[in-house]
Amino acid sequence: MFTIACGETKKISMQKSKTWKCSVCGYIHHGNEPPEECPQCSSSSKEYSEERDKQKLKFNGEKFDILLINGSSHRAHNTGIMVNFAEEVLKKNNVNYRRFNLNELNIQHCWCCYSMRDSACTYPCRNQLDDAPALHEMIVDSRAVIVASPINWNNMSARLKDFLDRLTCLQNLYLLKKEGLTTGKVVGILVNGHEDGGMKTALDIFLYFQQMGYVLAPFGFVYRTHGAQYNAKTDDDFFKNDDILKKEVDGIVSNVIETMKQDLEANLKDKIFPVSE
Repeated sequence: MFTIACGETKKISMQKSKTWKCSVCGYIHHGNEPPEECPQCSSSSKEYSEERDKQKLKFNGEKFDILLINGSSHRAHNTGIMVNFAEEVLKKNNVNYRRFNLNELNIQHCWCCYSMRDSACTYPCRNQLDDAPALHEMIVDSRAVIVASPINWNNMSARLKDFLDRLTCLQNLYLLKKEGLTTGKVVGILVNGHEDGGMKTALDIFLYFQQMGYVLAPFGFVYRTHGAQYNAKTDDDFFKNDDILKKEVDGIVSNVIETMKQDLEANLKDKIFPVSE
């Protein structure tokens, strides 16, 4: 940009304002940096990303071992801390994995095609408009899944439930008398929250995977709560510095890895009778 002053042309340096989007509520902020706290949902600046043209998620077909899912609405809060601990264990053990924070993805509600007729629910999923089909491919190609969820009203997050509902196309293969693509894969479940409901949340998540033929790793649940007597604002520091949580997440991830090494998917092939709702 140029302005005229005293007959001379002077160049004025202008820094272009950036556009930031809250991954929790979608609030748009313009400025060089994101706000310290989202004015719409109170999330921290860690939940903001610079807004760019977003491409639909695609899977490149490269094999990997473990799919790590953060099912929280907050990618960088309490549940994200658990997932970070899990990543450290996977890296320490040189395990090939991929991590996804669901709040960064476009996962639409399940269309419930099955409620129209059994054969209407197919794999690949009829809804190819969002990021779920790529995750379906990764579910099929990976050997294990580790799912992390907060406790919301004694249950999993709504984001996670949408994702799990979208796995119906894989579960429905058994009902259509087709070959299952997930029998013998391994699952581990991480749960945390401010108050009670950890075991119920873990069991609700596991029921989805059980219906797809997944095997729960021994001692495959871990949950940790801070307590209703504390202000929720203190949860973050508590979980970051909680040695019990670190130890138990280490144990769960290690159990998933060791169970995965048993190659149950191959060893149980054609030996398991699918009983699925």
